[in-house]
Amino acid sequence: MKKNDKLFGILLPSLYGRGWGWVFPLGRGWGWVFFLFFFSITSSAQYNTDRLIISGRIAYSNHDYVVAIQHFNNVLSGKPYLYEPWYYRGLCKLQLDDYAGAEGDFDKAIELNPYVHEIFAARAESRIRQKKFADALDDYEHALIFSPDERGYWFNRAYCRYFMKENQQAHSDLDSIVKRWPDMNMAYAFQTEIYLNENDTATASRWLDKTLEHNPYDGNSWSILARLNMQRKNWEVADEAFTKAIHYQPRVVNNYMYRAMVRVNRNKLRQAMEDYDKAIDMDPNNFLSHYNRGLLRQQLGDDNRAIEDFNFVLRYEPNNLQALYNRALLLDRTGNYQAAIRDYSRVIETFPNFWAGLLARASCYRRLGMTAKAEMDEFRVTKAQLDKHLGIQQRWSKSKLREMRKLSDVDVEKYDQWVVVDEDVVTPQYHNDYRGEVQNREVSNDLQPLFSLSYMPYKGGINSYGIVDQNVERFNISHKPLRAIRVTCRPEALDESMSEAFFRNIDSLTVAIGKSDNVQMALSLLMQRSVAHATTHNFAEAINDLNDYINIDSTSVLAYWQRAYCLLMLYDYNAQQGVEAQLSSKRVQDDLKTAIGFDADNALLYYNLATVSVMQKDYNTGIDLFTRAIQLNPHLAEAYFNLGLARIFAGHKAEGIRDLSKAGELGLYDAYSVMKRYSETK
Repeated sequence: MKKNDKLFGILLPSLYGRGWGWVFPLGRGWGWVFFLFFFSITSSAQYNTDRLIISGRIAYSNHDYVVAIQHFNNVLSGKPYLYEPWYYRGLCKLQLDDYAGAEGDFDKAIELNPYVHEIFAARAESRIRQKKFADALDDYEHALIFSPDERGYWFNRAYCRYFMKENQQAHSDLDSIVKRWPDMNMAYAFQTEIYLNENDTATASRWLDKTLEHNPYDGNSWSILARLNMQRKNWEVADEAFTKAIHYQPRVVNNYMYRAMVRVNRNKLRQAMEDYDKAIDMDPNNFLSHYNRGLLRQQLGDDNRAIEDFNFVLRYEPNNLQALYNRALLLDRTGNYQAAIRDYSRVIETFPNFWAGLLARASCYRRLGMTAKAEMDEFRVTKAQLDKHLGIQQRWSKSKLREMRKLSDVDVEKYDQWVVVDEDVVTPQYHNDYRGEVQNREVSNDLQPLFSLSYMPYKGGINSYGIVDQNVERFNISHKPLRAIRVTCRPEALDESMSEAFFRNIDSLTVAIGKSDNVQMALSLLMQRSVAHATTHNFAEAINDLNDYINIDSTSVLAYWQRAYCLLMLYDYNAQQGVEAQLSSKRVQDDLKTAIGFDADNALLYYNLATVSVMQKDYNTGIDLFTRAIQLNPHLAEAYFNLGLARIFAGHKAEGIRDLSKAGELGLYDAYSVMKRYSETK
């Protein structure tokens, strides 16, 4: 080192511990170079971390939970001290029913930041799903410390207390809720259910009146009313109430099962069987529906199919004695005496004084010529009658079928009674809107989404054909990408193997781009990587690639088209966070208009621009653009669907419903449920 070369030192964060330390590079000027290099690395790392978290949250919002987990894993591999990726990964696991895994992630997030009430609430939900109600209650207590005005926490705390058998405290909490938030219908409904399960039907009725007064369209409340009348044996009222409950909430299995029981008591046996069939179609593993359908088939003489139902029950509960005895009766009736004796014997081993079972087994022994064994069973019954003056148990009776027993009631003499759950709570826990979820979109929630470039196939209603675009076809033919690019409208969520494959694809494309010295090849690779980023919801990186692409080729229809889609998805996320997106929407529209300028006969581009216009509540412009898209492609079901909604929003309901009907005719069957909703709206 020359004499006039002075050591230049700078103060930087120590890499080996807390505090700061001096770094002395080799010569003059190198300190600032190192500082700028270090600063750029740390800034870039933080920038990438933020982007990965945003990409994960967007994937979560779009219900692509496996991809979201991959993004959060990537953050945690480098920065496990950040609480947010633990929290968001836990939310993803919660949606995938990995409740124990979610609880573990929430534990870590709380350890890193114990002051965020949403984390406690999310962990409480994971614990409720595992029936750890005391732990969930503790979480809601903590959440209320940080957010005392969150009514969902108050409700869920009462919910936990009920399942902990702290009914009086639950009643007290719910009383406080309805005083403070008189519009919270769930609180009225839950009060009703607690009183109903306490057999206080008078108080339950009063609360139920309040529930239906506040919200006559609540399926849970109608279900509670139906169960109340079922207890009182008001079969006709119960039937009507269950029917209304099913109308407002058609996916609740127990409502079909209970309505079937009610209809048996009204001698509407065919409709009762249809309800059981519907319940089992919706939930093929529903134990109670199989058991009760077996009883109904037994009553109707459909013995072989009744045996099938009891076979199903016994596969899941091999020691269910009531099911065993019913199957034994059916096997006896169909002439399979050996199998019937087997089932009778298993019941008698547990209940040696079950006289009806002994007599039935004796009858089977006699039919098989096993007289000695038959006489032994008959002698046991006779001796018991003489010694204890007991009458023989009543055999199968249609009148007994109208009675009900609780699931926990193991009295074998109730083998021919309907089974109901011990405490059937239909009012769910209150679900809080976790940050990052797409919950409350107004218009865009109804509209079909934009068409975009993807590696995933198109699926539209009952159709699974590919949407053909000449620009995409030319790209695939001329560039021969690693994966063929497709046009899609509603990409499916990725599973774990697909997600890993796309992340590997991005890595390989990044390496190839770094090695490429050919402009056309680099453009091809940039387009492929941008589509891969978009497929994994990393729209910020996709936009960067498309910006680079457009800087080189400013006439690419695909680049403007895809950038508009990625911008919209990113800005939609920002809007959820309260960021003004009006200017952002203009950029999306500008890109689509530019693309249309290069390809004026592309129906998909007009469709996208029309959809964005409707999202901005510019309904008349949207209607004109959808009409143009349909002129170019009269088979585009999504265009009819969104045109129908645009016309309804603009006040032209009859025309809109006709367009929705056309969308349904073209295979987009979601249109029919939307038609029904808007047809019923006055």
